[in-house]
Amino acid sequence: MKGLQNFLDPEGRLKQFPVKKAMQQEALAYLAGKFQKGAVYTEREVNELLGRWHTFRDPATLRRALYDHRYLDRDPYGTAYTLAQRDGPQGQG
Repeated sequence: MKGLQNFLDPEGRLKQFPVKKAMQQEALAYLAGKFQKGAVYTEREVNELLGRWHTFRDPATLRRALYDHRYLDRDPYGTAYTLAQRDGPQGQG
């Protein structure tokens, strides 16, 4: 997580989304760590939580990236989100 420090402000908020894939994964893992295991979130709640942990005002992009990279699961209607169960560093295992 040391490399991610360059992307965080003094309050620990993500200042920009990294370009490099490895650093993107680190940023997404960091943000996923802000969600509570077993909790169910609405899309609005996900956006609000992400809004507290980044400064570039784009929670939709982060929400989609968390889903696309399997950090968050969502129901088929896109109305309920949960923290995905991940066994290994890349969700493999």
